[in-house]
Amino acid sequence: MRFDFTDLNLFRHIVEAGSITHGAARSNLALAAASTRIRKMEQAFGATLLVRGRQGVVPTQAGRTLLQHTRVILAQSERLKEDLSPYARGLAGQVRVLSNTNALTEFLPETLSSFLTTYPDISVDLEERLSDEIVGLIAEGAADIGIVAGTVDYGGLHTFPFRSDRFVLVVARNHALASRSRIGFAEVLDYDMVGLDRASAIQRFLADKASRIGRAIRLRVQLRSFDAICRLVECNVGVGIVPETTVQRAARTMAINAVRLSDSWAPRELTICVRAVEALPPYARQLLDHLKASA
Repeated sequence: MRFDFTDLNLFRHIVEAGSITHGAARSNLALAAASTRIRKMEQAFGATLLVRGRQGVVPTQAGRTLLQHTRVILAQSERLKEDLSPYARGLAGQVRVLSNTNALTEFLPETLSSFLTTYPDISVDLEERLSDEIVGLIAEGAADIGIVAGTVDYGGLHTFPFRSDRFVLVVARNHALASRSRIGFAEVLDYDMVGLDRASAIQRFLADKASRIGRAIRLRVQLRSFDAICRLVECNVGVGIVPETTVQRAARTMAINAVRLSDSWAPRELTICVRAVEALPPYARQLLDHLKASA
């Protein structure tokens, strides 16, 4: 079975355009060359990939299957180019880091800033994930370093303490709950909430906690940062759940209060995890040492 990225890219363009002629044009190929490539692909796969008609072409079931894999392969190819581009710029290496929302927003910006200033020839690919997802991906070798909540099962990963924080309820100072010292998450669900995008790791975490007690979050506004949540909470749009460090910082300029959550998952012991320290590339070990020192 012989085909290349040009073949796959051509096939994708043809299906998306519904026309071999238009697909060939998008791929900067002559029509005859494009037709020959498609014919050779069908011969290689031993299956008809396209049904030709007066209105153009449509993929067969085999063609739809190929299209699914084609999109994945081409996307991975683009990711490969992105991952290799730092080396073309003369960088020594790239470290892939996975982090939960808490660590990513509250602690990593300053820590990574100082690291990148110290090591200008290293780049960091940082991605937000749920803690249990991070553990699985680190174990599979899909990333170098993970930062997770201390409540997850680390399996056989090597771990190091990072920071401590906790989730709290943030409310406007004139809110009915502002005078409370503690509250349970179940009671919080009675109120309209302001939160991060539903696809964010922390919002998925909170939605799961609500689902486990048969409830749903009444999410009125979705934002992109904890600071933005605090700003809308101050305006009485709703209440929010954010790291305590966020409220301590934001309360200097905003009329907001923090109410401690009584749930067992509220305290957050953040932990660094790696598959094996000795297996890390030198530049990843340098970042690991920097993170440990910042703790």
